[in-house]
Amino acid sequence: MLTTALIVFPLAGAILVAALPLPRTATAGLSLLVALFEVALWIVCLLRFEFEGAGLQLGTSREWVESLGISYSVGFFSFSFWLAGATVIVSAAAIGYAVWVGRDRPRAYHALMLFLTGAVVATFAAQDLLLFYVSFEAMLIPLYILVGVWGGSRRSVATFRFVVYTMAGSLLMLASVVAFGVTQGTFSLLESGTSDNVWIYLGFAVAFAIKAPLFPLHGWLPLAYREAPVEVTAVLSGIVSKTAIYGFLRIGIAKFPEPTDDLAGVVLVLAAAGLVYGSVMAFRAPDLRGIVAYSSMAQMGLITLGVFALNGGGITGAVLQSVNHALVSASMFLLVGMVERRCGTGDVAAIGGMARGRPILATVVLTAGMITLAVPGSTTFAGEFLIMTGVYGQGWGYTAVVALAIVLAAMYTLRLISAVLHGRQGASVSDEALDLRPGELSLVLPLVLCLLALSAWPAAISDRTLDTRDYVAFFSPNEAP
Repeated sequence: MLTTALIVFPLAGAILVAALPLPRTATAGLSLLVALFEVALWIVCLLRFEFEGAGLQLGTSREWVESLGISYSVGFFSFSFWLAGATVIVSAAAIGYAVWVGRDRPRAYHALMLFLTGAVVATFAAQDLLLFYVSFEAMLIPLYILVGVWGGSRRSVATFRFVVYTMAGSLLMLASVVAFGVTQGTFSLLESGTSDNVWIYLGFAVAFAIKAPLFPLHGWLPLAYREAPVEVTAVLSGIVSKTAIYGFLRIGIAKFPEPTDDLAGVVLVLAAAGLVYGSVMAFRAPDLRGIVAYSSMAQMGLITLGVFALNGGGITGAVLQSVNHALVSASMFLLVGMVERRCGTGDVAAIGGMARGRPILATVVLTAGMITLAVPGSTTFAGEFLIMTGVYGQGWGYTAVVALAIVLAAMYTLRLISAVLHGRQGASVSDEALDLRPGELSLVLPLVLCLLALSAWPAAISDRTLDTRDYVAFFSPNEAP
């Protein structure tokens, strides 16, 4: 029941926040309280999760439509449990930021943010294809509204592009869900077997590639990341994109091993291209949001390389890096939002010199930046190293691309740090601009502390996730040898 509670609690909180006619401050406070309780609930699950045991845990299954083989089936594998943990932590920080800045129409805004949290957790927990599809699509509804209503001046265009891309992927995936369920005689991911149908596989793969997004299906990303409220962008980049990684692992690789193996080379080339392209664009971006947005795209390419290494090292590195990126991306986007509130802009040419007189801001930006940089000893370095060793089995050229991307990451990360903290004071930086306030620090510091804790002990995740020996038991228990 704990998994169901993780899903239902934020959804119930969303209904409560939307329905109660509370004052603005009380509404925002109630939303944050629900988000923090969700974190506490995940910690309870963490204490009960047996990482030494392979297979599904904290599971619940009830027949939904028996004649069609549809069930309410939820639970976590080790890798999806960590992704759910990143979700609740990042969501709490994002909601806290919205409370801090005081978004207008708070009942609707915070209800949508809580609904989004519940939908993402449900996606990571779903063990029935139709439940997965419903959750996967449900999280798009609040995103459309949050970007379209509370976004920037070009929010209409950003929303339109987002809708067009994601709806195309949704229709392809729906066709694949129906085709797979009918051919298998069940929609259960636990009871169904594998398929060698390339076309069904491609329907899932394209939908996941759009959600990530992967090159060249990233056309919606630049404008959506720039125009969405910064905390929504943090959620979109940090955790919504990881539902694609879960989809590739839980459905793509597990249920379509032959098509995955046949098309792995194509996906690896596209992921490598996206990794380099995103890194170059991040270095060239004229604004802070653009730098972080394109760096996020590059990281998703890196994570996909790990997934399609199709071995224990690569997949373990991809899961670790997924959690790392969720925390890093959220931290950086929230810090960008804090800088924008002080300067009125995120244009690189108009800011600078903010380290002087603002030691807390400088320390936090520098710490988060160094982890983004993947310096040796950081958790991001551990994740990238695992991916490099894993993808080497697919060809040394991919490892060389990852190494090149690490160099490029150093270039765009140092550019961001320098643009914010160093050089002469920008035209948009006033002497009255304050250092980080305690309320702001309380939002971003937990994310940074989680990254530092993982840097000290990355094995907390890498030793407690998917292993090649457990692969069949994790994904297809009925076919375990």
